[in-house]
Amino acid sequence: MPETSSPLCILHAEIVACRKCPRLVKYRERVAREKRRAYREWEYWGKPVAGFGDAQAQLLILGLAPAAHGANRTGRMFTGDRSGDFLYAALHKAGFANQPTSLHRDDGLQLTDAYIAATCRCAPPGNKPLPQEILNCRTYLERELEILKPKAILALGKIAWDGYLDILKQRGVISSRAPYKFAHGAEAEIAPGTQRLFGVYHPSQQNTQTGRVTPAMYANVLAGIRRFLET
Repeated sequence: MPETSSPLCILHAEIVACRKCPRLVKYRERVAREKRRAYREWEYWGKPVAGFGDAQAQLLILGLAPAAHGANRTGRMFTGDRSGDFLYAALHKAGFANQPTSLHRDDGLQLTDAYIAATCRCAPPGNKPLPQEILNCRTYLERELEILKPKAILALGKIAWDGYLDILKQRGVISSRAPYKFAHGAEAEIAPGTQRLFGVYHPSQQNTQTGRVTPAMYANVLAGIRRFLET
């Protein structure tokens, strides 16, 4: 956790207090009240979820949004759901995490040289944030990029991939996203001074259970990122 006076910690506080998107506020708070039966003893987080990880990270991992009964329950990115089970196991094997599990905010998990954020910081209905809701969150990602200054971005899915490219387009670095096609294992060196962009399919339960995403597929991409960071 960053120092309380650090820019990252100040940003965390702003994110958690955000109420820009009425639809998301209503949904995340309703889920936190009604809960899922398996978690009825939990006190749900029910607020926007700030980024998590190493304040000196060279790798920024960008997801879609908190899961309703995952991060919206636990208050930490990819914590308490099947997507997180898959992701943190992969990060641990690649040396970016000190343990392969992520159950709750006080479970001792630490990331090394990696930081996890999302294009949308509130759990959306159906896991589908609206374009305006993603836009409302964009300034938070921009500030994380300015504070962390990572060497690489790992986009978990096309929405995250496009979200980073949209920032570059807004800044005039690129004129269009079209030349940069998303795919699992995609890699883009976009312009001098910008982060190297890597893409993987999202570690959703649907993707991992159907075999569209496997541990070996993530291991290959993370190994490539590790080689890039060490050059």
